[in-house]
Amino acid sequence: MSSPIVTRRGAQQAKIQTRAMVKSKLAPTSSSSSASASSTSSTAALASASSIASSTASSSSAASSMNANSGMRKPSPSLLEAKRRARNMLKSQTSNIAMQETVTDIFQNAVNAKNMERGPTALIYDESMAQHRCLWDDQHQERPERFTRTLERCKELKLIERCLPLPSRLATKAEILKLHSAAHYECLEQTSGVQDEAAMEELCSHYDAIYIHPSTFKLSLLASGSTLELVDQLLAGKAQNGMAIIRPPGHHAMKAEFNGYCYFNNVALAAQHALDHHQLQRILIIDYDVHHGQGTQRFFYNDARVLYFSIHRYEHGSFWPNLPESDYHAIGAGPGAGYNFNVPLNAKGMGNGDYMAIFQQLLLPVAVEYQPELIIVSAGYDAALGCPEGEMEVTPACYPHLLNPLLRLANARVAIVLEGGYCVDSLSEGAALTLRALLGDPCPPLVEPLQLPSAELREALLNCIFVHRPYWRCLQLQQTYTADELTQCTDVAAQQQLHRVKRIWLGGPLPQGPQRYPTRGTSAQLSPEVVASNAARLQMLRRDTQLSVPATRVCYAYDMQMLQHFNLHDTSHPEQPMRIRQIHQMHQDYQLLARMHPLKARAATTDEVCLAHTRAHVNSVRRLQGRNEEELQQLGAGYNSVYLHPRTYECASLASGAVLQAVDSILRGESRSGICNVRPPGHHAEPDQPHGFCIFNNVAIAAQYAIREYQLERILIVDWDVHHGNGTQHIFESNPKVLYISVHRYEHGAFFPKGPDGNYDVVGKNAGRGFNVNIPWNKKGMGDLEYALAFQQLIMPIAYEFNPQLVLVSAGFDAAIGDPLGGCKVTPEGYGLFTHWLSALAGGRVLVCLEGGYNVNSIAYAMTMCTKTLLGDPVPTPQFGTTTQRPPTVAFQSCMETLQQCVEVQRKHWKSLVFGCKLPQSALGENNNEDFLAATMQQLDISNDDATATDGAIGIEHASGQERPSGSKPKVKQ
Repeated sequence: MSSPIVTRRGAQQAKIQTRAMVKSKLAPTSSSSSASASSTSSTAALASASSIASSTASSSSAASSMNANSGMRKPSPSLLEAKRRARNMLKSQTSNIAMQETVTDIFQNAVNAKNMERGPTALIYDESMAQHRCLWDDQHQERPERFTRTLERCKELKLIERCLPLPSRLATKAEILKLHSAAHYECLEQTSGVQDEAAMEELCSHYDAIYIHPSTFKLSLLASGSTLELVDQLLAGKAQNGMAIIRPPGHHAMKAEFNGYCYFNNVALAAQHALDHHQLQRILIIDYDVHHGQGTQRFFYNDARVLYFSIHRYEHGSFWPNLPESDYHAIGAGPGAGYNFNVPLNAKGMGNGDYMAIFQQLLLPVAVEYQPELIIVSAGYDAALGCPEGEMEVTPACYPHLLNPLLRLANARVAIVLEGGYCVDSLSEGAALTLRALLGDPCPPLVEPLQLPSAELREALLNCIFVHRPYWRCLQLQQTYTADELTQCTDVAAQQQLHRVKRIWLGGPLPQGPQRYPTRGTSAQLSPEVVASNAARLQMLRRDTQLSVPATRVCYAYDMQMLQHFNLHDTSHPEQPMRIRQIHQMHQDYQLLARMHPLKARAATTDEVCLAHTRAHVNSVRRLQGRNEEELQQLGAGYNSVYLHPRTYECASLASGAVLQAVDSILRGESRSGICNVRPPGHHAEPDQPHGFCIFNNVAIAAQYAIREYQLERILIVDWDVHHGNGTQHIFESNPKVLYISVHRYEHGAFFPKGPDGNYDVVGKNAGRGFNVNIPWNKKGMGDLEYALAFQQLIMPIAYEFNPQLVLVSAGFDAAIGDPLGGCKVTPEGYGLFTHWLSALAGGRVLVCLEGGYNVNSIAYAMTMCTKTLLGDPVPTPQFGTTTQRPPTVAFQSCMETLQQCVEVQRKHWKSLVFGCKLPQSALGENNNEDFLAATMQQLDISNDDATATDGAIGIEHASGQERPSGSKPKVKQ
């Protein structure tokens, strides 16, 4: 059995409480003990925060008394900083609890989105940044061409003219001193304009991988100031998102040390600025530079307001910067415990499949739960194909796919800040395609098949999940095993599903004392054969990557004639004409109709309908046109949940034809995507009969039409209607060209349409085996969080592996909050988010087709949010309801059980699902070099309680009073 879910805040507050009491040398009171024990209540969180403030105040008071008695100075800045943070924590948690108790309109976010249109993408750079170069090493890889070629490629793609230009600016000394020491600032300032190369080279020899140019000081201020300016503009609402194309980079720079081509830590300074000047409480920093950004990690290691997530090459410590603190087990300390993620890549050659898996299985679930107010990306492109530093194989076109799911989080406030990347061809292409994604262009289809996650990646990712699962509710998908289960398991296959957590150190002894670092010949070199091979592959990828897109974002299919189908005997029937009329009216109220290309609806021909249905079925519906009311009622009673009308055939064929018109518009390249506001719905309609309000299966007909008319080989149908699409499943259950994924309420077969067909173990037949994926909910109440987890853990990994050429969404909105039939709680903005995630597939060729949904307000808001998403407008980020003061809901626990069952079945058919094994309940199997690691972690003081938060809890001071140096070995390619 799985271990109980441990809430993040409860465990964290108990830990903070204990530390505060120890430091103040106070015995725990009954009230504080009670607060520590109650890990799930809001009261506990407040009591714990209050105790922190009291403990800090007591410590500060005691320190002040000691200082007064002994003639010493005022309380240390670290104590004052701790006191300030405790007050902020108390204030923040009080505010959060008050928000939880406030009842708002369930559609308020959708109402707020009415006037939210796509804002500009900001771009900031300064051409003077090309001046920074190494005077004594012409072959140095951190060279001006990294910057100039990136700008050239952006200009070639006509991206710069589409951006909002921001003026660059210098950071002030006060801004730099927010994180860096005065001595650090002044050391670099003294080099400004110095022309003595020998003296500068001598100075640089005391720092790892550093050169200093006469312009370096000014340009470092310019890089930091430009990053601050970008963040300011995003938080002021002047731009929706943005990119800073800058150098020198920054993420290795520490409080008092230049390191790894970095002088001032641009991203860390911007995050601190957002905390101090904009009072943000949740900032997500994503660092996918191939080298670990140890500088950024150290600054925020104790700070829960900044979640640092780094993906980097590590090779068990043998890759630069060769630090134990770069491994997966460095998870943060004190209040920051659980907020530091390191994904160490322990092999070369990792590519798109590995990075996509990291985002889908770990980063996105955590980001959704964290709900950041700002996302800053330390965007290094040295993991890109061809880079001599990283020797990885992420293709330039993959970077938009990594970025895409983040663009609807944090209210779309995403800042991309350039870091490393030393193959100028892959760097310039990757950065330009990233900017293109910020501008709202579809993710380009990946030319090469997506490689599956490697064994080394699987090992590292499961280790990360293991150490972080006590802090994050979303990381409970894997089941756990006990020590007894491990020792008693004799089956080899079963043993392979028991993940053993290991820590391996291959970095050798850490440097001791001051070092001199090489200043020449430090750049990584690849063999001429490898360089030529990479260059040819990059050229092929650039040539074959489709970047042209239609000017029209969305086509729209709707016709008032579809209102004529209604129930003659029950005017209150849920499937009523008002459904599509209300959607159309709301699109008009939100001024969306004028922004879309309207399609003239046509009736589908008999031949087209027969692509999915028998001719007998089509003829039987056609003959309804001459029937009287009594005959229609009698005929309808012979089917399951169907009513009939004299105009049913006309309306049903018009609905199917309207969807075909949208397919034509998309596949002919006239529109990027489409919205089909049609009825009657279709996904229950069987090949030979109507079923569940459905006459003709509109989406199934469209899929067959695309295969026949456009020779498509891979079509994805995602069905999020609350009812299982039995008709669509039966039509395609033997067809490997159509991947059908349905997420629906099931209730162990008791929910409509009832029976076993919608269960997780129904995977298709014959050639179509594995191309049917059912995600059945066995409890009501599923909301945005549960659906998001289904997308992250199953739908998107399988969809990327399938690599569709067209995505059809059977968009029933009866799982929406307020629906009278569904009993679920998906919000309109949730549907907008899921639509955005799907838009990364198939070059953005996504067609959203209405199915069910019977609260006319719910469906109108939900479809409107989908449309706004496809138009590129920001949609409010869903509030995923993962408040850790509350225990997980029954729905959430049932969701986890369903996803576990689905992964267990589908991993036999989809090789991307390699993470569904069991994790140890405790530190079982953590063995290798444990004594060495314990000693090095003590040396690094990775959980030093006395360090200030801005110092990252890692920077211990030596007797000389200097900050602890990086501890890295020289950055020289071996």
